[in-house]
Amino acid sequence: MGCIQMGSLYFQIASLFYLSLITIIYCKKQKRKTLENRIYFGLIGITFITLLLDMASVTLAIVNPTHIFANPLCKLYLVGILGWVFLFTYYIFIISSKKNKSDDNGNLNKSSRNYFKKIFFILLAIYIISSIIIMSIPLNIYSDHNLMYTYGPSAIFSYAVTGVCVVFWLVMMLFNYKEIKDKKYLPAFAFIVLATISVIIQATFPEILLVTSAATFITVLTYFTIENPDLKLINELNLAKEQAEKANNAKSEFLSSMSHEIRTPLNAIVGFSQALSEEEISNEAKEEVNDIIMASENLLEIVNGILDISKIEASKLEIVNTEYEPMKILEELVALTRSRLGEKPIEFRTSFDPLLPKTLYGDYMRIKQIALNLLTNAVKYTKTGYIEFRVSSIKKENVCRLIISVEDSGIGIQQDKIDKLFTKFERFDIEKNITIEGTGLGLAITKKLVELMNGKIVVQSVYGKGSKFTVAIDQQIVLTPTASSPEVIPQEDPIDLSVLAGKKVLIVDDNKINLKVASRLLKDYNVKTVEADSGFECINRILQKEEYDLILLDDMMPKMSGVETLKKLKEIDTFHTPTIALTANAISGMKEKYLAEGFNDYLSKPIDRKELNRVIRKFLNTK
Repeated sequence: MGCIQMGSLYFQIASLFYLSLITIIYCKKQKRKTLENRIYFGLIGITFITLLLDMASVTLAIVNPTHIFANPLCKLYLVGILGWVFLFTYYIFIISSKKNKSDDNGNLNKSSRNYFKKIFFILLAIYIISSIIIMSIPLNIYSDHNLMYTYGPSAIFSYAVTGVCVVFWLVMMLFNYKEIKDKKYLPAFAFIVLATISVIIQATFPEILLVTSAATFITVLTYFTIENPDLKLINELNLAKEQAEKANNAKSEFLSSMSHEIRTPLNAIVGFSQALSEEEISNEAKEEVNDIIMASENLLEIVNGILDISKIEASKLEIVNTEYEPMKILEELVALTRSRLGEKPIEFRTSFDPLLPKTLYGDYMRIKQIALNLLTNAVKYTKTGYIEFRVSSIKKENVCRLIISVEDSGIGIQQDKIDKLFTKFERFDIEKNITIEGTGLGLAITKKLVELMNGKIVVQSVYGKGSKFTVAIDQQIVLTPTASSPEVIPQEDPIDLSVLAGKKVLIVDDNKINLKVASRLLKDYNVKTVEADSGFECINRILQKEEYDLILLDDMMPKMSGVETLKKLKEIDTFHTPTIALTANAISGMKEKYLAEGFNDYLSKPIDRKELNRVIRKFLNTK
């Protein structure tokens, strides 16, 4: 270490300027009063002092190397560099110590504070003794018109002490090699590398001394790795994000659980209501029963909407792509829309592209949900006039762009409110439309689903005259179908009850009400029902060689779920009975999940009579 040629002061001047900028930024930032922050502030202070001592000793030694203050200034510079090394050693010791555990505010407990305080005073004592030695032993100054540097016992001693500290850093890092990826160790690595480079350069060019600039660089680097308040703020934000995600996941799990709990009583309400509506009762009573069914369906729609928006927000809504026949989906949408129109004086127009590919590959359930949301919205907000459902296509190579539009002559939307149309729970003109039921979730879910499928949705509306929603979504064209598309069986096909006579159905559910509802609905099909209140009882009945034509198996049962029950059933060599997942776990995508688990089909609770008819036709209405 030593005094250098005047031209080399450029390094010190540049270091002082950059360190000043970092210090200003650091001081203006909000930061917690942690031990590491206090050490870092000390590093900044001692780096400033060392830089000033370096510049002063160089200047004085060049002007007058024999001046009375030239030698003491050079020694003070060495003391300053050693002070930086000792403080940085204290920093390395703290980040390596297992006692460095703080609370959320960065505060250490009392025992840790006392422990680190003792270590600080030990290092301080060693530093004071080393400084006294440096100031006491000789330091020589070599000088001519072109070259100036220092050498001798004082410089050698400071080299030796610094070397011991560097060895200590290496030892501490080896003891903590598992955490070596931690960015807190980066400044230590950088200093070792820079110090080695500086020694090599100085050995070759004694007039170029880079130690002070290296120390400055490490101080600045420490700011950008661990002490930067911005990074600490980012870490706090990341922690807050993780906590928010955990809360969101907890909310999703809660809503899923609540869906099951709500669907269980709904299953009884809808099931018994449907059974009553088919009995010989008065027209007035039948109308009231139909009102109960309609109210239950509205409640179910609300539950499904909340679950969908929750899954979207938690980024857990998956796109399940399968092969499907679009015309079958469109026919089903038309049937559903006509049933919802009821006796409204509305002309329902349809226009479908005759050149629509027969088979496409995509998430037909989401396509259906998007179109149904738009159609349902049109039905709600159109009293008279027309609703037009159009589907056209643009084909390019193996991609088909489905263009779905729903136009109505309903109440329309004010231009200044179109931007808020897709905001969840947002409803417009509530005072005028107080009789129209809804949560404001349908369009919000629709837009999210369209975006999830990389599509676009456009709204055109004239207030008081009507609206037009247009959706464009790309689907792959399937030239050689490999899987059967979703089955849409005509609901008007009659069920041959004589064929069902003698058929035997096993219903497995832990809830007695659910068992009663399923048995009551199946009674109309002239089949014999047997009830089991657990997966264990179901397995025992099969092991006892009892034969069934169909099994309706609930999944969400205690001790043994329906999925687990089915796996054990399939281990029985003689078991070949079609098994239907009958469950309140009716979140979007569950049907595909249960089919993948080995179920032959899926029925959600509340049991929909049309879906039950479909299952009966498929598995029992055969001779």
